[in-house]
Amino acid sequence: MGVKNRWVRLGAFALVGLLIVGAVLQFTGLLSKINPFETSTVDRSQPAVLKAMRDLSQYHAAVGDYQVVLDIERDVKWLPSVIAGERTLFVAAGSVDAYIDFGPLVENSLKVSEDRQSVEVRLPEPQLAKPNLDNERSYVFGQERGLVDRLGALVSVPQQQQFYVAAEKKIGEAAQQSGLLERAKANTKAMLTGMLQALGFRVTFPAEPTT
Repeated sequence: MGVKNRWVRLGAFALVGLLIVGAVLQFTGLLSKINPFETSTVDRSQPAVLKAMRDLSQYHAAVGDYQVVLDIERDVKWLPSVIAGERTLFVAAGSVDAYIDFGPLVENSLKVSEDRQSVEVRLPEPQLAKPNLDNERSYVFGQERGLVDRLGALVSVPQQQQFYVAAEKKIGEAAQQSGLLERAKANTKAMLTGMLQALGFRVTFPAEPTT
Protein backbone atom coordinates (compact mmCIF):
# COMPACT_ATOMS: atom_id res chain seq x y z
CA MET A 1 0.00 0.00 0.00
CA GLY A 2 2.87 2.29 0.82
CA VAL A 3 4.47 1.61 -2.57
CA LYS A 4 1.22 2.49 -4.35
CA ASN A 5 0.92 5.76 -2.43
CA ARG A 6 4.51 6.56 -3.31
CA TRP A 7 3.80 6.15 -7.03
CA VAL A 8 0.68 8.27 -6.69
CA ARG A 9 2.66 11.03 -5.03
CA LEU A 10 5.37 10.84 -7.69
CA GLY A 11 2.75 11.05 -10.42
CA ALA A 12 1.18 14.07 -8.72
CA PHE A 13 4.55 15.77 -8.38
CA ALA A 14 5.30 15.05 -12.05
CA LEU A 15 1.95 16.53 -13.10
CA VAL A 16 2.52 19.61 -10.95
CA GLY A 17 6.01 19.94 -12.44
CA LEU A 18 4.65 19.77 -15.95
CA LEU A 19 2.06 22.40 -15.14
CA ILE A 20 4.73 24.66 -13.65
CA VAL A 21 6.98 24.20 -16.68
CA GLY A 22 4.06 24.95 -19.02
CA ALA A 23 3.17 28.07 -17.04
CA VAL A 24 6.78 29.25 -17.10
CA LEU A 25 7.05 28.70 -20.84
CA GLN A 26 3.77 30.51 -21.42
CA PHE A 27 4.89 33.41 -19.21
CA THR A 28 8.28 33.54 -20.97
CA GLY A 29 6.58 33.66 -24.35
CA LEU A 30 4.38 36.47 -23.08
CA LEU A 31 7.43 38.37 -21.87
CA SER A 32 9.08 37.99 -25.26
CA LYS A 33 6.11 39.82 -26.77
CA ILE A 34 6.11 42.53 -24.12
CA ASN A 35 9.29 44.55 -24.43
CA PRO A 36 9.49 47.31 -21.79
CA PHE A 37 12.16 49.04 -23.89
CA GLU A 38 10.25 48.82 -27.17
CA THR A 39 10.60 51.99 -29.20
CA SER A 40 7.90 53.73 -31.18
CA THR A 41 8.03 56.42 -33.83
CA VAL A 42 5.79 59.47 -33.78
CA ASP A 43 5.80 61.75 -36.80
CA ARG A 44 5.19 65.33 -35.60
CA SER A 45 6.44 66.91 -38.81
CA GLN A 46 4.53 69.84 -40.20
CA PRO A 47 2.90 69.56 -43.65
CA ALA A 48 4.89 70.76 -46.63
CA VAL A 49 4.45 74.44 -47.43
CA LEU A 50 4.40 75.75 -50.98
CA LYS A 51 7.15 78.35 -51.28
CA ALA A 52 6.96 79.22 -54.97
CA MET A 53 5.59 78.17 -58.34
CA ARG A 54 7.40 78.36 -61.66
CA ASP A 55 6.10 78.01 -65.18
CA LEU A 56 8.08 75.53 -67.25
CA SER A 57 8.68 75.78 -70.97
CA GLN A 58 10.76 72.65 -71.29
CA TYR A 59 10.04 69.72 -73.56
CA HIS A 60 11.61 66.60 -72.08
CA ALA A 61 12.39 64.61 -75.18
CA ALA A 62 14.55 61.72 -73.94
CA VAL A 63 15.62 60.03 -70.74
CA GLY A 64 18.57 57.75 -70.08
CA ASP A 65 18.82 55.16 -67.29
CA TYR A 66 22.32 54.55 -65.93
CA GLN A 67 24.10 52.43 -63.36
CA VAL A 68 27.59 52.88 -61.97
CA VAL A 69 29.68 50.99 -59.40
CA LEU A 70 31.90 53.33 -57.40
CA ASP A 71 35.11 51.95 -55.91
CA ILE A 72 36.30 54.61 -53.46
CA GLU A 73 39.30 54.05 -51.21
CA ARG A 74 40.44 56.38 -48.42
CA ASP A 75 43.96 55.76 -47.18
CA VAL A 76 45.69 57.15 -44.11
CA LYS A 77 49.30 58.13 -44.65
CA TRP A 78 51.92 56.00 -42.86
CA LEU A 79 49.31 53.53 -41.60
CA PRO A 80 48.44 50.13 -43.12
CA SER A 81 44.87 49.58 -44.30
CA VAL A 82 44.21 47.02 -41.55
CA ILE A 83 44.73 49.77 -38.97
CA ALA A 84 43.10 52.78 -40.62
CA GLY A 85 41.45 53.44 -43.94
CA GLU A 86 38.34 52.51 -45.81
CA ARG A 87 37.34 51.07 -49.17
CA THR A 88 33.71 51.16 -50.31
CA LEU A 89 31.91 49.66 -53.28
CA PHE A 90 28.76 51.69 -53.92
CA VAL A 91 26.18 50.73 -56.55
CA ALA A 92 24.25 53.73 -57.87
CA ALA A 93 21.35 53.78 -60.31
CA GLY A 94 19.64 56.83 -61.70
CA SER A 95 18.25 58.63 -64.72
CA VAL A 96 18.96 61.82 -66.64
CA ASP A 97 16.43 63.81 -68.66
CA ALA A 98 17.39 65.59 -71.89
CA TYR A 99 15.15 68.54 -72.73
CA ILE A 100 14.66 71.49 -75.05
CA ASP A 101 13.84 74.81 -73.41
CA PHE A 102 11.39 76.72 -75.63
CA GLY A 103 11.38 79.68 -73.25
CA PRO A 104 14.22 81.66 -74.89
CA LEU A 105 12.82 81.29 -78.42
CA VAL A 106 13.23 84.54 -80.36
CA GLU A 107 11.10 85.88 -83.17
CA ASN A 108 13.21 84.40 -85.96
CA SER A 109 13.13 80.93 -84.44
CA LEU A 110 10.00 80.21 -86.48
CA LYS A 111 10.20 81.58 -90.03
CA VAL A 112 7.02 81.13 -92.07
CA SER A 113 7.30 81.32 -95.85
CA GLU A 114 5.52 84.06 -97.79
CA ASP A 115 3.01 81.60 -99.21
CA ARG A 116 2.23 80.31 -95.72
CA GLN A 117 2.93 76.77 -96.84
CA SER A 118 6.18 76.00 -95.01
CA VAL A 119 7.93 76.93 -91.81
CA GLU A 120 11.58 76.84 -90.83
CA VAL A 121 12.29 76.00 -87.19
CA ARG A 122 15.48 76.91 -85.36
CA LEU A 123 15.76 74.75 -82.28
CA PRO A 124 17.63 75.72 -79.12
CA GLU A 125 20.37 73.32 -78.13
CA PRO A 126 19.21 70.43 -75.93
CA GLN A 127 20.30 70.36 -72.30
CA LEU A 128 20.70 67.75 -69.61
CA ALA A 129 18.83 67.90 -66.33
CA LYS A 130 20.45 67.09 -63.02
CA PRO A 131 20.88 63.32 -62.53
CA ASN A 132 18.07 61.80 -60.50
CA LEU A 133 19.36 58.95 -58.32
CA ASP A 134 17.04 56.09 -57.42
CA ASN A 135 17.50 55.64 -53.66
CA GLU A 136 15.86 52.22 -53.68
CA ARG A 137 18.41 50.90 -56.20
CA SER A 138 21.47 52.70 -54.80
CA TYR A 139 23.29 50.98 -51.95
CA VAL A 140 26.62 50.05 -50.40
CA PHE A 141 27.60 46.72 -51.97
CA GLY A 142 30.73 46.09 -49.91
CA GLN A 143 32.95 47.88 -47.43
CA GLU A 144 36.37 47.18 -45.93
CA ARG A 145 37.51 49.19 -42.92
CA GLY A 146 40.59 49.38 -40.78
CA LEU A 147 40.39 48.78 -37.05
CA VAL A 148 40.18 52.49 -36.20
CA ASP A 149 37.39 53.08 -38.71
CA ARG A 150 35.42 50.05 -37.51
CA LEU A 151 35.58 51.31 -33.94
CA GLY A 152 34.56 54.79 -35.05
CA ALA A 153 31.58 53.38 -36.96
CA LEU A 154 30.18 52.01 -33.71
CA VAL A 155 29.59 55.50 -32.33
CA SER A 156 29.01 57.54 -35.50
CA VAL A 157 26.27 57.77 -38.09
CA PRO A 158 27.30 56.41 -41.54
CA GLN A 159 27.84 59.23 -44.03
CA GLN A 160 26.88 58.24 -47.58
CA GLN A 161 26.42 61.72 -49.03
CA GLN A 162 29.85 61.63 -50.63
CA PHE A 163 28.93 58.51 -52.58
CA TYR A 164 25.72 60.06 -53.91
CA VAL A 165 27.59 63.19 -55.00
CA ALA A 166 30.25 61.11 -56.77
CA ALA A 167 27.57 58.94 -58.40
CA GLU A 168 25.70 61.99 -59.72
CA LYS A 169 28.91 63.26 -61.31
CA LYS A 170 29.68 59.89 -62.93
CA ILE A 171 26.15 59.48 -64.27
CA GLY A 172 26.14 63.06 -65.57
CA GLU A 173 29.40 62.41 -67.44
CA ALA A 174 27.97 59.19 -68.91
CA ALA A 175 24.87 61.06 -70.10
CA GLN A 176 27.04 63.60 -71.91
CA GLN A 177 28.80 60.85 -73.84
CA SER A 178 25.90 58.47 -74.50
CA GLY A 179 24.19 60.35 -77.35
CA LEU A 180 21.27 61.38 -75.16
CA LEU A 181 21.40 65.01 -76.35
CA GLU A 182 21.28 63.95 -80.00
CA ARG A 183 18.34 61.66 -79.21
CA ALA A 184 16.49 64.53 -77.56
CA LYS A 185 17.03 66.81 -80.57
CA ALA A 186 15.81 64.14 -83.01
CA ASN A 187 12.71 63.45 -80.89
CA THR A 188 11.93 67.15 -80.64
CA LYS A 189 12.21 67.58 -84.40
CA ALA A 190 9.86 64.64 -84.90
CA MET A 191 7.35 66.10 -82.44
CA LEU A 192 7.36 69.57 -84.04
CA THR A 193 7.21 68.11 -87.55
CA GLY A 194 4.14 66.07 -86.72
CA MET A 195 2.41 68.97 -84.99
CA LEU A 196 3.10 71.55 -87.72
CA GLN A 197 2.31 69.15 -90.54
CA ALA A 198 -1.06 68.55 -88.92
CA LEU A 199 -1.60 72.32 -89.28
CA GLY A 200 -0.79 72.13 -92.99
CA PHE A 201 2.86 73.28 -92.96
CA ARG A 202 5.91 71.74 -94.52
CA VAL A 203 8.64 71.75 -91.87
CA THR A 204 12.34 72.32 -92.40
CA PHE A 205 15.24 72.77 -90.00
CA PRO A 206 18.29 74.83 -90.98
CA ALA A 207 21.49 72.91 -91.52
CA GLU A 208 23.76 72.98 -88.50
CA PRO A 209 27.27 74.34 -88.99
CA THR A 210 29.93 71.65 -89.12
CA THR A 211 32.88 71.86 -86.77
